[in-house]
Amino acid sequence: MPREQKRVLITGAGSGIGRALAIEAANLGMSVAICGRRKSALEATGDLIDARRRPLVISADITIAADRRRIADHIRDKWGALDVLVNNAGVIAGGPLEHVHDDALDRIFQTNVIGPIALTRDLMPLLAVARPSRIVNIGSVFGDIPYPGFSVYSASKFAMRGFSIALRRECERNGISVTYAAPRATKTDAADAFADLIVRSRMQLESPDRVAERIWRAVINGDDSVYPSGPERIYILIQRTFPRLIDWALRRQALSSAG
Repeated sequence: MPREQKRVLITGAGSGIGRALAIEAANLGMSVAICGRRKSALEATGDLIDARRRPLVISADITIAADRRRIADHIRDKWGALDVLVNNAGVIAGGPLEHVHDDALDRIFQTNVIGPIALTRDLMPLLAVARPSRIVNIGSVFGDIPYPGFSVYSASKFAMRGFSIALRRECERNGISVTYAAPRATKTDAADAFADLIVRSRMQLESPDRVAERIWRAVINGDDSVYPSGPERIYILIQRTFPRLIDWALRRQALSSAG
């Protein structure tokens, strides 16, 4: 990402990784716009950013078409172009598939997949004005290693990974690049959704600040994807080449936790 690319919109910036991404972007000298459903949470994020770089605050729900239009209009009116779009907004839900009701299915896919894709489409004209520009889609390691009890969430992150790869190939000739980021489990309120898994697998949680630093480093370097360092990289490689080994490891983990 060249130095002159400084106008960035981050969705889901009221907490967790989104908040850390906004703070890190401001620290790197970017002009930041933050978006989310809860205005009070967005303002709390803004309070953590240097007063000289206070962000644009856009209270909006990316799953609502009128709100997406309002986001695009606000960015167009304030900046006229957009250098970096970070699709970070998302929800986490776990549990057996038979316990996932229609409203939960709709909420997960509207927030994690349809909303980000639609917002990307709506902001394409502003990204085109700024090109070379970049789209950053925040996925999850669960988008590579599907975990029992998280079938719907994993499906939504698989979808975003596929979207990111296809969109990168679609847009690379037009000066718009795409980075897919797949963080490991992170110390956020959303981690409560898989608290049992964290205990059973002795999972090490990463801080949002470290995740944000890694993502922005990848964006600045122009990387197509960014994954955590450590054992997850090995597990992802095994999942792609010898998935039965992952099946075996998960069965062993389930038996161990049951005992």
